[in-house]
Amino acid sequence: MTKNTAVRFAWPLAAAAWLAACGPQGGDQADSGDTELAQAAAPAPGEAALPPGHPGMAADADAAAQPAALARCTMCHSFAEGEGLKIGPNLHGIVGRTAGTSPGYNYSPAMRESGIVWTEQTLDSYLAAPGGMLPGTRMPMGEPDPAKRAEIIAFLKSNG
Repeated sequence: MTKNTAVRFAWPLAAAAWLAACGPQGGDQADSGDTELAQAAAPAPGEAALPPGHPGMAADADAAAQPAALARCTMCHSFAEGEGLKIGPNLHGIVGRTAGTSPGYNYSPAMRESGIVWTEQTLDSYLAAPGGMLPGTRMPMGEPDPAKRAEIIAFLKSNG
């Protein structure tokens, strides 16, 4: 097998693994997955929580202040001011900002050229179906549950 053939067959497997790490997409499974993620992040009885500033914690926010609905988001996004980039951009202060303008992140052309200003309404539409609202976006999944979207948006409004 040549190198090009191996790469051609390996990238779909890598993409599937990456998407699987983002968690389940639907109904009751997503609810239990979010709960499991939130429980996994909490220290066991008798164990110390991660100290402030630890790479596993947001730099300026108590993880307990983040809603459980945000658990899947944290796999790809950071939320604290000045916190480094992950697969996706840092979302600190996103409400009121023009899409595709967070410094240091390589946005898709669709996002950079969209002219979207992130409001509660535009965030709700985008989070419900990223590719439906903005074809060409790189965000692979949304949040179909309106109550969870509302929790995420409330957090984003209070975070910056």
